[in-house]
Amino acid sequence: MSYWRMIWNGIRRQLWWKTVTYGLLGLFAALMAIGAERFLPFNIPFDISRDAVSNLLGIISSSMLAVTTFSIGAMTTAFGAASSGVTPRATMLLQEDSVTHNALSSFIGAFVFSVIGTIVLTTGSYGERGRVVLFAITIVVLGMIVVQLLRWVNHLMNFGRSSSTIQRVEAAAAAELEARLSIPYLGAHPWPAQMPPPEGARPVLAGKIGYLKFMDIAGLSTICEEVGLEIYMPCNTGTLLYEDTALAWFTGNLTSELSAQIHENFILAPIRSFEQDPRFGLIVMAEIGSRALSSATNDAGTAIEIITRLTRLLAIWSKGREDEPVTYPRLHLRPLSDADLFDDAFLIMGRDGAHLLEVQLRLQKSLAALGRMGSRHFRQAAADHARLLMIRAEASTMLPADLALLRGTIEQVDAGQRFGVAEARGQANQA
Repeated sequence: MSYWRMIWNGIRRQLWWKTVTYGLLGLFAALMAIGAERFLPFNIPFDISRDAVSNLLGIISSSMLAVTTFSIGAMTTAFGAASSGVTPRATMLLQEDSVTHNALSSFIGAFVFSVIGTIVLTTGSYGERGRVVLFAITIVVLGMIVVQLLRWVNHLMNFGRSSSTIQRVEAAAAAELEARLSIPYLGAHPWPAQMPPPEGARPVLAGKIGYLKFMDIAGLSTICEEVGLEIYMPCNTGTLLYEDTALAWFTGNLTSELSAQIHENFILAPIRSFEQDPRFGLIVMAEIGSRALSSATNDAGTAIEIITRLTRLLAIWSKGREDEPVTYPRLHLRPLSDADLFDDAFLIMGRDGAHLLEVQLRLQKSLAALGRMGSRHFRQAAADHARLLMIRAEASTMLPADLALLRGTIEQVDAGQRFGVAEARGQANQA
C-alpha cells in the first residue's frame, strides 16, 4: 500500500467528507432551480405556489434537525454499549460504519437543501419554472430521506449489539490476515528472526514512543536504489516502539539527511488500528473473550464463541505462503511469527478460563485442530499452547474430576488425530 493510498483510506473512513459532500449537493440542488427560468426551453402547464413549496421545505428542515439529533444519540449509545459490553477497541469499527455515515450525511444534506431553498424562496428569486423544479427536487429529496430512514432504522436493530460488533471484528481481522497472506513480506526479502543485522549495519531510531502504523515500502526502496544501500526492518506494523528502538538497520554511510529521509517513511501513531495490522484483530477478539470470562460478566458461552472465531482466523493464517516474488530486492523484513499470533489469540483466555472445564475443552479441541494445519512452526505453536493450557488447568482450582475428564478428552483427541493421520497415509499408499 502506498502512502497516498493509506491517507485516502483514512479519509474514506471518516464522517466529515461525506457530510460535506452531501451538504454541497444540497446547496447545489437548491440553487440549481434558480436557473430554470433561463435554461428550461418549454412552458410548464401548471404552477406551484410558493406556500406549497415552503411548507414542504419547512417540514424537511424541522424533521431533519430532529432526526440528526436522534441519530447522534443512537450512535453515542451504540459506542457506549460496544465499549462496556465488548471492548473499547471495537468502537473504531463502529465509527467507520458506512451505513451510519450515509444516513447522517443524507440527513444533514437534506437539512442544508431545505434551509437554502427556504432562504432563496423568501427572496423571490424563484419564478414559476423555478418553483416547479424546486418542488420536483424536494419530492426526490423526500424519497431519499424515506429510503435512508428505513435503512437506518433497520441498521439500528443490530448496531452496537455484541453479536454484530464481534462479527465486525472478525471480518476486519480476516481481511487483514488475508491481505498480509497475499504479500507476507510486503515485497521485501524475508529476514529470519534468528538472524542478526549485518555486520557494520547502523540503526535509524524511532525517536519517540508510539505504535508503528505504516511503512512506505516503495519509498524506502527508492531511497535504497538512489543511495545504493540495503535496509533491514525488524518491526512489523502494530509494534510498540520506544525512543531507542531501531526502526531500520541499513548498510552504508549514515548522514543526518539520509536518516531523516528513512525516518519519514515510517509513521507512528498513539494507538493501534486494524489497518495493515493482522495481529490487532486477534488481540481485540481475545479481549472480548477475556471480558466474557470476567467475574462481572461470567459468560462462558461468548468466550467459547470467541474461541471458535479465533480458530477460524488462525486457520486462514495457516495457509501461509513462501513463494512471494521479491519486488524490492534491497529491503529485508522480519516475518510475522506464528507463535506471536497464537499468543495474541489464546494466551489471555487460557489464563482467565484456566479453571473452567467447558472453556478448556474448547481450547484444547481448537488447538488440536490447528495442530493439524499449516507449517511445522504453526503446528509447534499450537502444541506449545496446548501444553501451557494443561499446566494452567492443573494449577487452577478445577476439581480433580474435571481435570480427569479434561485429560481423557485430550487423550481421545490425540488418539483420533493419530488415527486420522495413519488412515490418510494408508489411503495414500493404496492410491
